[in-house]
Amino acid sequence: MSTGDDHDNDNAVVDPELQRLRDSIDNIDAALVHLLAERFKFTKAVGELKAARGLPPADPAREAQQIARLRAFAESAKLDPDFAEKFLSFIVREVIRHHEAAGST
Repeated sequence: MSTGDDHDNDNAVVDPELQRLRDSIDNIDAALVHLLAERFKFTKAVGELKAARGLPPADPAREAQQIARLRAFAESAKLDPDFAEKFLSFIVREVIRHHEAAGST
């Protein structure tokens, strides 16, 4: 995975500070993947519960609450709230797709 510096020669010695920063990015990327996997375990359980109870896969009111909540978190973390919303929207679309699949089995 590229960390944004695609111009480095693979055979060149990388500046130690650059390597330290890249290592930190790699660690954060790994943590994000593990957090997403953990999140999807719970959303899978939600989808199964919704399917078992005949509930719709999507919950627009809940999604709106989550977007507002995430935008507030983003602002306090000095992250672009629009980016955070797009990120959550992508995840929610994927979750709904999984819920729809769970409801059709």
